[in-house]
Amino acid sequence: MTTATLDPTNPFGQPSALPYGLPDFAAIRDEHYLPAFEAGMAAERAEVEEILGLPEEPTEENLLLALERSGALLDRVSMVFFNRTSADASPELDDLEERLAPRLAAHHDAIYLDPRLHTRLEALHAAVEAGDQDLEPDAAWLLHTLRLDVQRAGAGTRPEVQAEIRELNGRLTTLETSFGRHLLADTNAAAVLVEDRAELAGLAEGTIAAARQAAQDRGHESGYLLELSLFSTQPVLAALTDRGLRRRVHEASVTRGAHGGAHDTRTTLLELAGLRARRADLLGFEHHAAYVAADSTARTTEAVDEILGRLAPAAAANARAEAADLEAALQVDEPDATLEAWDWPFYAERLRQERYALDDAALRPYLELERVVRDGVFHAATALYGITFTDRPDLQGYHPDVRVFEVHDVDGTGLGLFLADWYTRESKRGGAWMNNLVDQSALLDERPVVVNNLNIPKPPAGEPTLLAWDEVITLFHEFGHALHGLLSDVRLPSQSGTEVPRDFVEYPSQVNEMWAWEPSVLQRYAVHHETGEPMPEEWVETMLASRQFNEGFATTEYLGAALLDQAWHQMTPEEVPTDASEVEEFEARSLAVAGIAVHGVTPRYRTTYFNHVFGGGYAAAYYSYIWSEVLDADTVEWFTENGGLLRENGDRFRQALLARGGSGDPMDAFRELRGQEPRIEPLLARRGLG
Repeated sequence: MTTATLDPTNPFGQPSALPYGLPDFAAIRDEHYLPAFEAGMAAERAEVEEILGLPEEPTEENLLLALERSGALLDRVSMVFFNRTSADASPELDDLEERLAPRLAAHHDAIYLDPRLHTRLEALHAAVEAGDQDLEPDAAWLLHTLRLDVQRAGAGTRPEVQAEIRELNGRLTTLETSFGRHLLADTNAAAVLVEDRAELAGLAEGTIAAARQAAQDRGHESGYLLELSLFSTQPVLAALTDRGLRRRVHEASVTRGAHGGAHDTRTTLLELAGLRARRADLLGFEHHAAYVAADSTARTTEAVDEILGRLAPAAAANARAEAADLEAALQVDEPDATLEAWDWPFYAERLRQERYALDDAALRPYLELERVVRDGVFHAATALYGITFTDRPDLQGYHPDVRVFEVHDVDGTGLGLFLADWYTRESKRGGAWMNNLVDQSALLDERPVVVNNLNIPKPPAGEPTLLAWDEVITLFHEFGHALHGLLSDVRLPSQSGTEVPRDFVEYPSQVNEMWAWEPSVLQRYAVHHETGEPMPEEWVETMLASRQFNEGFATTEYLGAALLDQAWHQMTPEEVPTDASEVEEFEARSLAVAGIAVHGVTPRYRTTYFNHVFGGGYAAAYYSYIWSEVLDADTVEWFTENGGLLRENGDRFRQALLARGGSGDPMDAFRELRGQEPRIEPLLARRGLG
C-alpha cells in the first residue's frame, strides 16, 4: 500500500490544516489508524529506497537531510496513535497496538539493517574525515548518532545474526505492549472498593468525593473506589487512619501483576529480560545494561553502578533512622506493633505535622489546579523566558478533558501549542509524562505541539481540583519536559526538544521543579480557593524547612527501583530466571545484595508493575532520574548564584540547553552553561547524604 492508495478522506493523508499542525481530532476515527500506518510504512520504505539507491556519493543533502524528510506520514499517525493508546486507550486500540508492534519493529529493522545505509553512512564519514566534505554541526552530530544507531541495530553482523535480531525485536515490542496492557487492566482491577464511609476517616472531603465519583464511573451503585497510582506507595496512605484499610490498599498496590490470573505479568517480564540479554549478546555487549549505557551520557554500567552504589548505603542508613522514629510513633497507638510499609506514609505525615506543624490536608485548599497552572507553572515560564499562554477553546483535543493553549514568544510570535490532560481515567495508563504531537523543525517548517499527561483524581462536576503537594511538583516537572519541546530551536526533526539521551532527558524537567518552591512564585499560586487568602507565611517557611524530611525513605525507594532495573538487565541470557515463581525471590535477593533492603520501604516500583522498564523506554535506564538530578542540583546552584528567577538566567538556560535539543553532545551544552564538569556535592546536600 502507498500514500496514493490511502483513502483521501483519511485525515492522516496530509499535514493537518489546523494551527501549528494540530491533529484534527474531530475527524480522526479508530478505523483511520491501520490504513495510515500501512501507507506510512510503505511510503517511508519507498523514500528510503530512493535515498539509498542514488548513484552519487553521499552528502549532507542527499543522505542526512533526505532521511530527515522521509517518513512524514508514518510520523503523523504514530505520534497521535501512541499518545492515544497511553492516554485514552480502548480494547480495540490495544489489540491494534499489539498487532502493529512487530510490524513496526520489522519496518525499523528493514531500514537500519539495510547494508546500503551502513555503506553510505561510512562513506560520508570517511569523506568528512578526509576533509573532502564539510557538514553543518547539527548534521555532523546526526551522522555520529546515525552511525551508532545502525551499528547498535546489528549492521555489519552476519546475515543469520541479523535474522535473529529482527525476530527478537519483533517479539520484544509485542511483549512490551502486552506488559503495559496487562498492567493497566490489573491496576484497574486492583482499585479498592470501600463500602463504609467511616473507614475513609482522615481523607479530605474532596478526596472522598472523588472516590465516590470513581465508584459511580465504574458502575458501583454504592461505596467509594480508591484507584491506584503507578507508584508502590499510594498517596491515600498518608491520611487514612484505619490501619486495616491502609494494609488493603498497600497490598493491592504491591501485588499487581503477580496474581497468577489472566493479567499476571511475570511470564512476560521474564521473557523480556531473557530476550534483551540475548540481543545484547548477539550485538557484542556483556548484557542489556551495557548495551543501553553505550548510547547514554553515562557510557558504561560501571559509571551507573558507581553512582548508585555511592548513594545506597547513606540512603538506607537514613531510612533506618527514620523507621525507628516512625515505629515509636506507631507504638503510641499500638504498643509492640512493628512498622510496616502501609504505616510509613501515615506516621511520616504525623511526625511531619508534629515537627513542622504542617498538615498535607490543610495545604490542599491553597493548591487549586487552575491557580497552580496559571499563577505558578505558566507564570514561572513567563518570568524566565518571556513566553505567554492563551486558552484556545476553539481547538479540540483527543479527549473532552484535554485543554489546548497557544504559546507565544516574547515578541508575540507563535511558538506552538501546549495540550494539558490532567485527570485520571480508566483508559489512561498510570504516571505522568510528556508526548509530542508535532516536532519542532526548521527543515520541515514545523512548530511544536506537545502534551502533558498527569493522573489527578477528577472531582465531581462543579467542585475545585485541589492538589497534594507532590502533584504540584509533578506539574512543574512535566512542564519542564514541555518547555524542552516548546523552546526547541533546531533544524532537524530527529533532534527536536527531548530527543536527547535517556539519562539526560529528565534534567531540564527536574530543574523546572525548583520554581514550585520559589517564594515569589509560590505566593502567587498558593492561595485559598474560596477566601483568596495566601498560604500563611509560616506554612511556607515550614515547607521549606521540611524539604529533607523523610528523604531517606524517598531516596531508598527510588534507588530500590533503579537497582532492580540494573539487576534484571545486568545478566547474561543463561542467568535470567525462567520460572514466574522466581521473580519475587530474585527481587528480594537483588535488593539485599545492593544493601538497599530496608523493612517498611518498598521500591518505588516492584518488578511486576515496573512499566518504565518492562512496558516503556527506560529498560536499564531508570537510573536516569538520579543521574540527571546530579546535573539538576548543580544547575539549581547556578541559578541561585546568579539571582534566581531572572529573564537573563532563563534566556541563558534556554539558549544553552532547551533550544539545542539533541543537535549536539548534551554534556557539552551542560559544560557551556555551568563552565565546569557536573558535581555530585549539591545532590548529596539536597538529599541529606553528604
